[in-house]
Amino acid sequence: MSAAKWRRAMHTGLTGAPVRALPQAVGRAGGRSAPAAAPTVDPYASSDAPRWLKYLWRTLGARHVFVLVFVLLLPFVASPFLTYQVAAQSLIFGLIALSLTFLAGYGGMVSLAQMSVAGMAGYAVAVLGASGTATSLGWAWWVVVPFALVIAVICSTLIGWLSVRTDGIYTIMITLAIGVAFYYLVLQNYTVFNGFQGFQKVYPPLVWGINWRDPMPFYFLCLFWAMAGYFFIQWLVRTPFGIALQGTRDNARRMNSLGFNVTAHRVAAYAVSGLLAGVGGVLLVWYNGLITPGSVGTGWLINVLVIAVLGGMKHPIGAFLGAIVFILLQTFAIDLIDRERFNLVIGGVFLAIVLFSPDGLLGLWAKLRSRFGPNQVLTSTPQRRQA
Repeated sequence: MSAAKWRRAMHTGLTGAPVRALPQAVGRAGGRSAPAAAPTVDPYASSDAPRWLKYLWRTLGARHVFVLVFVLLLPFVASPFLTYQVAAQSLIFGLIALSLTFLAGYGGMVSLAQMSVAGMAGYAVAVLGASGTATSLGWAWWVVVPFALVIAVICSTLIGWLSVRTDGIYTIMITLAIGVAFYYLVLQNYTVFNGFQGFQKVYPPLVWGINWRDPMPFYFLCLFWAMAGYFFIQWLVRTPFGIALQGTRDNARRMNSLGFNVTAHRVAAYAVSGLLAGVGGVLLVWYNGLITPGSVGTGWLINVLVIAVLGGMKHPIGAFLGAIVFILLQTFAIDLIDRERFNLVIGGVFLAIVLFSPDGLLGLWAKLRSRFGPNQVLTSTPQRRQA
C-alpha cells in the first residue's frame, strides 16, 4: 500500500465517510445526541503556509511554550554545575532513552542495546578523531561526526535485522547479548579500542570561536539536539510509516495481511533509533571527555531501560522526564547514602513506579489529573435519569 493510499484510508472510514464524522454518527446510533464539539480555529488550514508551520500550530500548546521558556532561561539563572552536570547530562541520556522509547512505545520492541549503539558512535568519534591516545586517526570533526552517526545507524540496523524476528523476552535477550559482546570487545581489544583504558581527552571542537565544552554552550548544544530528536519523533509517529509501525505493534499479523512488510518497518525503526542513540553517544563522549568500556557496561544497558520506564513509554517526553529523575538521584543521592548503594535507591524508585504507575511518571500524572482535575467534578456528578 502506497503512502497516498494509506493517507486516504486514514482519512476515510469503512463506509467512505470522513473519520471526523464518525463520533456524531455513533452518538446518533446510540439513541443520544452527542454534544457538538467547539470548532478549532486553525488560521493556517486554508493558507499556503509551509507544512512545518501547520504542524507546529496543531502540536504546540501552552505547556510547550512554558517548557521552552524554562529550558531557554535555565542556564542564565542556574549555576554552571546544574547547567552542565544535571541539565546537559539529562538531555543526553534523555536522547538515548528516546531511541528506546520510540522502539518500545511505538514499535513494541524492547532493546537493551541502545547504550551499545551510543557507545559505538562515541568510540567512532574517539578512534577517528583526536584524543590523548596515539591510536586515534585525528580526522576533522566535520568528517568524524557523520561517520560516527552512519556507523551507529548501520550497527543498529544490523541489530534490528537480527532481533525483529523474535518477540518478548527473546528480543530482550538477543539485544542484551549483543550489548555484552560489544562490552567485552572494547575491553579486550587494544589495537583499535585501546582496551581497558579507552580514550582520554576527547573534547568537542572549537567552532566559530566558541568553546563548546563550557557549561552554557554545551547545554544549548545538547538542548538543540534533544529538541530536534523530540520533534522528529513527534512528526515521525504521525506519518504513514509511524502509523504503520504502531499497527505492527498492535497486530503484526493483520498488518502483514494488509500488504505491509512488517520486518522492513521494524528494521527501519531500529535504524531511526540508531540515529537518535548515535547523536546521544557523540554528545556523551564530548560531555565526559573520554570513553571507556565502563561507559557501555551492563549497568548502563539496564540504566537506559530504567530511564525510559521511569518517564513512561507512551510519549517521547517521558524519556527526558525519566532522565531528569535518574540524574537528580545519581547526583544528590550520594549526599544521603553511600555511592555504592545508589543502585539500591534507583531500584526502589523503579519498583515504586512500576507498582503504582506502570506507565511511569506520565501515567502517574494522568491519574492525578483524572482524580483531582477540574473534569472530575463533572464526571462525579450523578446524571439525571431520563423519563
